[in-house]
Amino acid sequence: MSATLTPRSTTGLVGALAAAVVAWAGLYALNEVLWDALFERALGLDLTRRIPGALHFFLYDTSKILLLLIGMIFAIGMVRTTLRPERVRQFLEGKPLWLSLGLAALFGAITPFCSCSSIPLFIGFVGAGIPLAVTLTFLIASPLVNEVAVVLLADTFGIPTTIAYVAAGLTAAVTLGFIFSRLTLDHLVADFVFKTPVAVLHADGHRPTLHERVEAAIDETRDIVGRVWKWILVGVGVGAFIHGWVPTEFFATYAGPDNPFAVVLATLAGVPLYANAAGVIPIAEALWSKGMALGTVMSFMMATVALSLPEFILLKQVLKPKLLALFFGSVAMAIMLIGFAFNLFA
Repeated sequence: MSATLTPRSTTGLVGALAAAVVAWAGLYALNEVLWDALFERALGLDLTRRIPGALHFFLYDTSKILLLLIGMIFAIGMVRTTLRPERVRQFLEGKPLWLSLGLAALFGAITPFCSCSSIPLFIGFVGAGIPLAVTLTFLIASPLVNEVAVVLLADTFGIPTTIAYVAAGLTAAVTLGFIFSRLTLDHLVADFVFKTPVAVLHADGHRPTLHERVEAAIDETRDIVGRVWKWILVGVGVGAFIHGWVPTEFFATYAGPDNPFAVVLATLAGVPLYANAAGVIPIAEALWSKGMALGTVMSFMMATVALSLPEFILLKQVLKPKLLALFFGSVAMAIMLIGFAFNLFA
């Protein structure tokens, strides 16, 4: 057990933490700016071209996700060292399920993360004792609905369509969360999520010191990042390879309004791609302008932001195959149903 910290050492530790937060925030804020400056100004490369654009995407997105992973896992770890898992569970046990699921969906909607960037929060929430169904609800809602998507959708497709999109996305997240809550799924989460350094810190009623809390959060960050960093490189590498490659002419021809399976095709085609709302909405607008039905466009857009091959590669390290298949399959089905509904009523 660590020695009790003196006021002086505690002050030094707090100062070091504050400096680390400032450094992390600076790196995260300047990440895209620095890569843009390197590629466009220093090297004079055209990012609209396939290879420079893919390389820029790989370096920028890898840096972003690793920074988020390190920052979020450490921050959530510090919070978890303060909150005992049993207290979190006791708090949630007294709340209606619909309220917990609704709050998870709303929290997902206000966090501007893509599908891969939401995974660090997912790991932290599950490890903190939040029910898996509630955490999966967040994981669905976060990439689907956020302020960036709302602003761009309203500007491109109009306010009524945006409201319908947001309502459909949140409803899908809460509905699937409810279905997941009726299933026994905890054993299908990777064991390391429940056995991190922070998870065992409160064993036998021990009250950790600040030094012990920081050490546990650092150890947990090192452990989780060490497990998944190589898969981040693989996942983002795949995403970079296909980044920007969207055959709009193909979709306009084979997923047009005359094809009754257009929604299915658009959803399945969107899954391998990797983009956030800001990247996919201009593509969706182009497809819509070529005559693709609105529901088909929405299905393609939802599948691209909520389900991607890089996300699959990362989640494979956290979820066991059965739960991974259930998650991807159920979200894909929900997206298809939303697409058919848009085509029917829009």
